[in-house]
Amino acid sequence: MGSNQTRITEVTLLGFQTDPALEHVLFGLFSLLYLCTLLGNGLILGVICLDPRLHTPMYFFLSHLALVDISYASNNVPKMLVSLVTRRRTIFFVPCIMQTFLYLAFAHVECLILVVMSYDRYVAICYPLHYMVIMNWRVCAVLAATSWALSFLLALVHLVLILRLPFCGPNQINHFFCEILSVLKLACTDTRLNQVVIFAACVFILLGPLCLVLASYTRILGAILRIQSGEGRRKAFSTCSSHLCVVGLFFGSAIVMYMAPKSQHPEEQQKILSLFYSLFNPMLNPLIYSLRNAEVKHALRRAPWKQRSL
Repeated sequence: MGSNQTRITEVTLLGFQTDPALEHVLFGLFSLLYLCTLLGNGLILGVICLDPRLHTPMYFFLSHLALVDISYASNNVPKMLVSLVTRRRTIFFVPCIMQTFLYLAFAHVECLILVVMSYDRYVAICYPLHYMVIMNWRVCAVLAATSWALSFLLALVHLVLILRLPFCGPNQINHFFCEILSVLKLACTDTRLNQVVIFAACVFILLGPLCLVLASYTRILGAILRIQSGEGRRKAFSTCSSHLCVVGLFFGSAIVMYMAPKSQHPEEQQKILSLFYSLFNPMLNPLIYSLRNAEVKHALRRAPWKQRSL
């Protein structure tokens, strides 16, 4: 390192780099999507907490998924909205690194929670008579706590490897938040170790969980086909197909972004893929998993705030 190189203190997020009129349109659209994300996931959390009939393992994990979606979207989207409406695109370096850390941590939590949810559905459909014994509350608490702890620990590994790098310029990130691959481009040294760790983490946190999810749903599909009742088969298919839609969107976009050859997805395409994580997935999850669920609909009809207003 040369003596004339100084550590950067601010980072400029270039965002979508469109004309001001379009930026105001994007601000309105993204604000609406973010509001829907908060309301949808907040409603799911409230209903699950207040309705004792939803105090089951499946809805316990759904509440964790809703909490992750709120946290994930709130980590990335507000700064993007501020940049769109005020055109103030700078962020201090330390908050930028913290945004990267939380982005990785919440993404990892969602991966593992989706795996745990697929296991829960596998036990419920393949071993219905032993479901409450296998998925007792101690097991549920251990699975949830392990998912959160392991995710933050893995994100901490990335954080430590980032902080060991010298950042002396440039100070521009061609993204709307401090995404890890974009942050690494600011380093004025070799980042091959970081790249290797990111790829290894993708194998561990993306491909591994995806294989477990697909294995669970393969077994679930076999069990569904053996169900004699047409109504039971239809209900099971409906639940599992919606779960697989979320899994496909989440894991598919992540694998394309972090494991596909770089030449196939330039930076503008990476921004679009990141929107799936920051806005579309968190907004769609409550719609796909919960709000179309008959039990949740019944819980909304008998909600305590409705009873008070009568």
